[in-house]
Amino acid sequence: MNGVLRFGNRDKLSTRFIRPFKILDRVGALAYRVALPPNLAGVHNMFHVYMLRKYMTNPSHILKFELLQLAPKLSHEERPIQILDRKEKRIQNKITKLVKVKWLNNSDEEAT
Repeated sequence: MNGVLRFGNRDKLSTRFIRPFKILDRVGALAYRVALPPNLAGVHNMFHVYMLRKYMTNPSHILKFELLQLAPKLSHEERPIQILDRKEKRIQNKITKLVKVKWLNNSDEEAT
């Protein structure tokens, strides 16, 4: 069973639901214990049902991944490979130059 976690800031434009998580077990009538990734280690892993949403299976949600070469300190290096796009953004009297960069361990869709 999977649950999609409602989490974080409740501003008008913020994301209301983050990604799906595996439900480990049901605690009481209205609470569930969820398997959280290490980057959410500071968050308690038990949630009320109002914070969860049923996950609808979608084959396009299956992620493809590539193995990373980790350094002894369990880190990896991101290096720019190619500049994909350049443009200037004008806000009032200020011009900001934007550059879209393809990184070493990421695909074109993940360029920033």
